Amino acid sequence: MKGRTVIDRRKFLLRSLAAGVGLGIGGAATPEWFTRRVLAGGTPTNAKLITIFLRGGNDSVNTVIPRGDSFYSAANRPNLFIAEADAINTGNGFAQLHPSLNPMMEVFNHTSLNGVAGPGNLAVVQRVGYQNLTRSHFSGQLFWETGKPGEDTCREGMLYRKLAANLDLGVEPLVAAAVDSSLPIAFQGEIPVPAFPSSDDYAFPGTPEDIAHFLGDLPTTPGGTDGNGFYGLYGGPEDAPGKPYRSLLHATGVQLGQSIDVVQDALAQGPYTPENGAVYPAGTLGTRLTEAAMLLKRTPVRVLGLNHGSFDTHTNQAAGHAGLLGDLAQGIQALSRDLQAQWGDVVIVVMSEFGRTSLQNGSGGTDHGAAGTMFLAGGSVVGGVYNCDSTTWADGDLLSDNNRYVAHRSDFRSIFGELFTGHFGDNQALVDQIIPGYSAAALADPTGFAPLGLFV
Repeated sequence: MKGRTVIDRRKFLLRSLAAGVGLGIGGAATPEWFTRRVLAGGTPTNAKLITIFLRGGNDSVNTVIPRGDSFYSAANRPNLFIAEADAINTGNGFAQLHPSLNPMMEVFNHTSLNGVAGPGNLAVVQRVGYQNLTRSHFSGQLFWETGKPGEDTCREGMLYRKLAANLDLGVEPLVAAAVDSSLPIAFQGEIPVPAFPSSDDYAFPGTPEDIAHFLGDLPTTPGGTDGNGFYGLYGGPEDAPGKPYRSLLHATGVQLGQSIDVVQDALAQGPYTPENGAVYPAGTLGTRLTEAAMLLKRTPVRVLGLNHGSFDTHTNQAAGHAGLLGDLAQGIQALSRDLQAQWGDVVIVVMSEFGRTSLQNGSGGTDHGAAGTMFLAGGSVVGGVYNCDSTTWADGDLLSDNNRYVAHRSDFRSIFGELFTGHFGDNQALVDQIIPGYSAAALADPTGFAPLGLFV
């Protein structure tokens, strides 16, 4: 039994180190991040973030229905059209939501939680994109994750820059993680960030004594020889003194062990039970959202990333899209209930690389489009519908881009800018660091970067 446990650990470490210490290092480590930490600004907060990326390009027109636009019709969407009586009323006299989104309406209008009527903690933001939007999945997802539209070679994530700037990445053992089998580009950079589909995959089998023996102890002094186990290996003397960045590799190894320790401690608290009647959807999304909630409660993690898909609904969209949206809505509802004790510190952001064509195609689906929808939920969010009402949407805007797509009204970088300033308390200088070129882009597209007032 012990022999098998050691083999399992070796497999874990080999897999981890082969993937850049198992944490998706985007490139060779350099001392640049130390400079970033010194120069970073912003107000420390307890703010936490969960991102959910809808991979494949979500059909925003059937997600947030512009009922007031006469071009939304059975003639233009014969198999996809949702009748007014079947859709969810948002109360603004113009926009409706797909009926499968009903579970999360208690967050939008959370009367069932605290007796307060009207928009609550869910912001529905329609017509989000950027200028010269690509319709390539690869490039579209890349641009959203790096915050640098048009730059196909960038591999440093926007959320990574946030983490490295002022959330103690590289200092604390588990600041962020992707609850997934691979690390999204949004989290990739010089300092490693963990990626694991479940905490069990990021922890060693065996008894607590076995695990403690394997991890060992750090030397009593940095680089000393009296350490043992995994910590002794990476915290001890360098086996190649004088090699560039060797000390950073050792520090990365120590951080890997410490992050495993944190997850191990979380698992040692026993099976996780959601609170306040939260029921997560069945399947992969529900499992990983449950995992995210557990990590937020039992560890110091601040930022978590998940994926949900596929939303690339070229054929027979009606059959699958409803289920995908239903799982998302149930997941947001469950998180809002389960995390009520820290709801004021948490924001959930849902995004997709683009929307889809406003007209149905010949296969009962939709093709790659332009602007899409974002959802933001959390205690600091000003709920309501944005960019989809009679004052912001003219009749025919459904075909406002190339007579096929919905043109963007808000740049996605502006939404994230509000997230960083309104939720995390960052100053504008730091936003320009996290999203390079932000101020210049705002000058070039003042409408797209106009603040929506998404946070209290």
